[in-house]
Amino acid sequence: MLQTVPAVSSSLWNPSQRGIKKETMEFKRPQLSTISSRSLWLKFGCGHLQNSESTISRTFICASRRSQQDLSAKKQKAYPQNVDLPPVLPKKKKKPFPMPIEKIRQIARKEKKLAQLGIEKPLEPPKNGLLVPELIPVAYEVLDAWKLLIKGLAQLLLVIPVYGCSECSEVHVAQSGHHIQSCQGPTSSKRRSFHSWVRGSINDILLPIESYHMYDPFGHRVKHETRFDYDRIPAVVELCIQAGVDIPEYPSRRRTRPIRMLGKKVIDRGGFVEEPRPWHSRGSSALFDLDTDGVSRRFPPPSLTDIPRIAQETMETYEIVRTGVTKLMRKYSVKACGYCSEVHVGPWGHNVKLCGAFKHQWRDGKHGWQDAIVDEVFPPNYVWHVQDPNGPPLRSALKRFYGKVPAVVEVCIQAGAKIPEQYKPMMRLDIVVPETEETDLVA
Repeated sequence: MLQTVPAVSSSLWNPSQRGIKKETMEFKRPQLSTISSRSLWLKFGCGHLQNSESTISRTFICASRRSQQDLSAKKQKAYPQNVDLPPVLPKKKKKPFPMPIEKIRQIARKEKKLAQLGIEKPLEPPKNGLLVPELIPVAYEVLDAWKLLIKGLAQLLLVIPVYGCSECSEVHVAQSGHHIQSCQGPTSSKRRSFHSWVRGSINDILLPIESYHMYDPFGHRVKHETRFDYDRIPAVVELCIQAGVDIPEYPSRRRTRPIRMLGKKVIDRGGFVEEPRPWHSRGSSALFDLDTDGVSRRFPPPSLTDIPRIAQETMETYEIVRTGVTKLMRKYSVKACGYCSEVHVGPWGHNVKLCGAFKHQWRDGKHGWQDAIVDEVFPPNYVWHVQDPNGPPLRSALKRFYGKVPAVVEVCIQAGAKIPEQYKPMMRLDIVVPETEETDLVA
């Protein structure tokens, strides 16, 4: 069924001019009944050729069909085909700041100027010691997902083998260790950089990043002499506690009046409160769910029919924890050492002198605190992706054809979980691994 085309006005061209005069109009036809997801686009144009003797007029029609699904697909987030992992930072150099150094200096100059004028530093929750109400449900969600993540990994590691190098931090998820010569341990030269594989545990997959539990993050700092008076708990759990989660075994001070600061000096913190001593028992079941210590002995091996379901749930809880930690760290301060892996949840770092990284003698063992990123609080711990866990081990000659993925994701994938879209580019699934004798023929 066709529609009547409106007439083209003669004002679109001027016959007094010599040469070609061309005008174009575009009309969109309504959606046809026989084509449910496509629209017909009609383009009308008129061309006029004028010379000294005559004028010739021509009218042309162009039709095209555009799928609405194709237009909506462009709006969806598209991931690149292959991406490289973040570069490994050298150990003999300080980590880069998450914020540009010029912006840090600009903020410091502004705060110093306000302090010189006697103007208090403007603080908003949680910088002033108060909770952020909209982030309290997020903190509870992260803590519940953290418990399920530990439980799911403990069950999966009973059926999925994991190996770790006894000389370095390399981890591999497969039936046997790989043959990639990348070991940098103290005796690697004797082994020609081959790894010395031993059976791994959950701490090789979910790296234990711990922090001191602070009853009052704005109170007294942890000193080197008083470091044994504070408990060490996972940094994710401490972040959730300071964000509003109430755990009786780990109490936290909840302020009702904001603190006041003049520059870097706290002029009103509501007084110092005596911190309660650790009274809880290490055998409490509530604390077992928050830590990975002895987790392999708590749960029985899962049945073969439940393994894919547990793997998919573990994958989803991993994403919930990572997304929730990212939301919490946008508001709550977390500090990380610029030289080692130490993390402290709070506005300031502690004064414990246990840093043994690059040039620690110059700092008297103190940590070089700076703002932390998500990968320092909840590290992904990338491992090689194995397309066939029962196949031949990975080799150094084919290293550039292999992809990597976080260790938790690799365990869940081998247990039967679906591959998330955001991890497919770094896994290099579209690359066919050639044979050893074919590597010289690959461009």
